[in-house]
Amino acid sequence: MTCDMMKMDQSSDEEDFMFNKVFGADVSGVEARVICIEADVSDGLPVFDMVGFLASAVKEARERVRIAVRQMGIRFPAKRITVNLSPANLRKEGTSFDLPIAISLLTAFGHLSCECTENTLFIGELGLDGTLYAVNGVLAMVLAGREQGIHRFVVPTANVWEAAVLQDIELYGMDTLKQTVQFLRGDIEKEKVHISFEQWQNSQEDSVDFSDIVGQSAMKRAAEIAVSGRHNLLMIGPPGSGKTMLAKRLPTIMPRMDMEESLEITRLYSICGLLPERTSVVTKRPFRAPHHTVTPTALTGGGRIPMPGEITLASKGVLFLDELPEFSRASLEVLRQPLEEHKVTISRVGKSYEYPSDCSFVAAMNPCRCGYFPDRDKCRCTVGEIRKYLAKVSEPLLDRMDLCVETGLPDFHLYGHENESSADIRERVSRAMEMQRMRYREESFSYNGELTGTALKKYCPLGKKEREYLEMLFQGQELSMRRISRIIKVSRTIADLAGSNDIREEHITEAVRFRSVDRKYWGVAEG
Repeated sequence: MTCDMMKMDQSSDEEDFMFNKVFGADVSGVEARVICIEADVSDGLPVFDMVGFLASAVKEARERVRIAVRQMGIRFPAKRITVNLSPANLRKEGTSFDLPIAISLLTAFGHLSCECTENTLFIGELGLDGTLYAVNGVLAMVLAGREQGIHRFVVPTANVWEAAVLQDIELYGMDTLKQTVQFLRGDIEKEKVHISFEQWQNSQEDSVDFSDIVGQSAMKRAAEIAVSGRHNLLMIGPPGSGKTMLAKRLPTIMPRMDMEESLEITRLYSICGLLPERTSVVTKRPFRAPHHTVTPTALTGGGRIPMPGEITLASKGVLFLDELPEFSRASLEVLRQPLEEHKVTISRVGKSYEYPSDCSFVAAMNPCRCGYFPDRDKCRCTVGEIRKYLAKVSEPLLDRMDLCVETGLPDFHLYGHENESSADIRERVSRAMEMQRMRYREESFSYNGELTGTALKKYCPLGKKEREYLEMLFQGQELSMRRISRIIKVSRTIADLAGSNDIREEHITEAVRFRSVDRKYWGVAEG
């Protein structure tokens, strides 16, 4: 990438000015774009124009840059100054252009040589005193720049950790505009910032473990199956039975994220401004547990300026909805399509945004308002109240839950017993996932929970005995074909956990058992 220069004809007592361009970037949706910032200083009425389809925050950069440059003791020449952000047909948003605009102008004024800004992408918001402030989406911008062949990146010091694990780049953190100029001139030296992914990953430890959960063998087994095949899980039981406790520990039994997955999640969190300070990369699986007052837009994404929702922020991890019936009907129903397609599409006039929703969906609920149905010794609810409470979860959404498990209060004698750790369960889950990756290596999906249509028939063949068993269930329990398909997918995962290449009757039996609990509750309520 080269920088064009064109000296202007002026009298000997005037400064030489030039045309110059540098590179900046911004974020649109969840994608970053490299933008070329061009600056030109020419004869004419003194004016400072900025063009290129700019949002308000970018237009305001003119004053921030003007004052920050003046604070360095550099005056703006009485010339016609034009800054263009190209390509002009893309709307530019955010404050990340402040630094590249300032650098482009200083180069055009002759205070920096064009060579020192070549093959460099600048990111940062300027304060009036020249301080560089952090912006969102730095990792996404650096990744976009690297894809276009840029190797050197100058970012605010507060953002420098975000891209520190990337290889084959030169990353520098700056505190002020003045320091950036001194660095480009070679007046000061700055060390490249880099940290190995393995070093960062090893420094992160889980604060919770499955061994903390007392008893609840059925719930643990359902969780293991759900995680192994990326299936949806619903837990039903009284208060205090450990539903929330188990959900929070689900990420600890998932395989550790590789660098590609970590960068994808870190990029999303960086864009949304959710990355903790001095965090280089997210290495723990996301766990998102929105409150039941969450709006449909906050859950799936959108808004005036479309941003990812909770289901996207949970990608590669767990989206947990506690007290499921307390969520609004609109919020629950809007989840149906993203759970099926593993993506969220938000349409606006002239543009569509597509966000991933590749997560494990887990929900928990009480069986009634008081929480103790069907124990009539404790439950104070009438049949009508129970029916009304359970009806808040629609049949179509319930149909999309691959596993439904009943939880109960653990016996006191189990306290103090040694329980299986997350590491032990994670080892089995990893083996099952590896079997799936090998099986689907030529497909666009990787997990049993993503099987649909033709792929289900191809990868989940059933023997004669198994087919007859499923047919008996279909006729006897009046199961929908959607539910039968989900039983087969769960059976495939149970077989993988057992190390079996074939789906056997015992695998189907266990899968059916985890899809019959909901009938116990909704059936009684209907009766």
